[in-house]
Amino acid sequence: METLNMKISGMTCMGCVGSVKRVLNGIAGVAGAEVSLTPGSATVSYDPAQTNPDALKAAVTEAGYDVS
Repeated sequence: METLNMKISGMTCMGCVGSVKRVLNGIAGVAGAEVSLTPGSATVSYDPAQTNPDALKAAVTEAGYDVS
C-alpha cells in the first residue's frame, strides 16, 4: 500500500467531505480515504498495482473540486 496526501479546495460543508470520500473509496485499489474539511485535505491509502495518484486526483477533479 502507498499513501497519497492531497490538498483539496472547493469543499464548503460536510456533504462535500462525504462526496469526496465516496468518490475516492469507489476507486478500485483504494483501501481507505480520510477527508478533512479544514484545512481541505485527503489522505488516501491505495494499491499502486490498481490505481495511481493521477487517477485519484482526476476523480476528485471530476467530482467538482480542485486538487493541488
